[in-house]
Amino acid sequence: MPDVRALKERIERREYTVGVIGLGYVGLPLVLRFGEVGFRVVGFDVDPAKVKQLGEGSSYIQHIPTERVSALARSGLFQATADLGRLNEPDALIICVPTPLTRQREPDLQYVERTADAIARTLRPGQLVCLESTTYPGTTEEVLLPRFTARGLGVGEHFFLAFSPEREDPANAHFTTATIPKVLGGVTPACLELAGALYAQVVDKVVPVSSTRVAEAAKILENVYRAVNIALVNELKVAFDRMGVDIWEVIDAAKTKPFGFQAFYPGPGLGGHCIPIDPFYLTWKAREYGVATRFIELAGEINSAMPAYVVQRLVDALNARGKPLHGARVLVLGVAYKRDTGDARESPGIKILDLLLAKGAQAEYSDPYFPRLPRGRHSTLAMDSAELSAESLGRYDAVLLVTDHSAFPYALIHEASSLIVDSRNAFRQRGLTGKHVVPA
Repeated sequence: MPDVRALKERIERREYTVGVIGLGYVGLPLVLRFGEVGFRVVGFDVDPAKVKQLGEGSSYIQHIPTERVSALARSGLFQATADLGRLNEPDALIICVPTPLTRQREPDLQYVERTADAIARTLRPGQLVCLESTTYPGTTEEVLLPRFTARGLGVGEHFFLAFSPEREDPANAHFTTATIPKVLGGVTPACLELAGALYAQVVDKVVPVSSTRVAEAAKILENVYRAVNIALVNELKVAFDRMGVDIWEVIDAAKTKPFGFQAFYPGPGLGGHCIPIDPFYLTWKAREYGVATRFIELAGEINSAMPAYVVQRLVDALNARGKPLHGARVLVLGVAYKRDTGDARESPGIKILDLLLAKGAQAEYSDPYFPRLPRGRHSTLAMDSAELSAESLGRYDAVLLVTDHSAFPYALIHEASSLIVDSRNAFRQRGLTGKHVVPA
């Protein structure tokens, strides 16, 4: 039977190998962090192109410098592989695979389940498995645990199982993997102790909780909180617009209160892998217990309606100038879901492009992070990013700002464009106003 104290001593001596499954926006920062403090790391991914690129010391994620990846590759501490038959090699396996929704807006756990099945085939005594993928409360014990104990291994005795929600915020200069507190729940006290000892080597603060369910629920709460509050300001934006009241000025005034208020901002819709998706994991699970999560579902409806609202604001602005949307040349600024990132997952910019094209507009886009639209689950459009110049901007009937990248030449756009529809308040924040700048 594995000795937890001996395993902790191996962790402290860095005589412990960490495996990270899923080398995307969550997994790759973990790989780098563990490798940079001296752990041997094996990265697993089913995409051979990612494995090859990382093996060559190159980063494929915009905000993660290639220099960090190449330095780790040169150190000899990191290997990337697509061979899941090697899952028995690491002492710890951290699961960072996607947890999307199905077309019916229900949890799609196929990637977690496939990963768990692969681990179960090679699981050996002493291994620690930690799930980081965001999911509903109960997943670790209901989906992973039965697969791992089916071969007769006991949790907390022969192997260890925990859940620690990822809290990555791509391109956030103020918080990193190391400085964001790490919530952690274990299936047993021994599981919590060993996982806590491992994470304590790479993060400043580990926050232990009483169970994996609490840890799973904490991440869902974080994202539900944001989704509901964003939906609130989006709804208020629509109401205040009808009243002739500027929502941005209202928020600026309200946030001067030093207590009892936190500013959230409206936008063209939600994007990313967390806020548009994770709350529906809880909605689905709550139905199992006969609970209707009405706030979550209403927030989802409001936020999902925002791309159409922004397009309607564009239609109204064009109509006021005697121009129909059908046949109009429209430039969408930004297809990333978030400012200054190369991440288009669930992006409202792509949804807005789809809506514009469906309504007969001659729509194009410009985004410094996407020279060409990424083909895949989040986009089926084949389109190249348009260059921004005074001449090219003058050819569009309207420019629609969706993602407020700091790299955009706002003064040039303001001067050269005949109509700007701004869903982020980016132009006014820079003192660029006028009758041709319309909020959305």
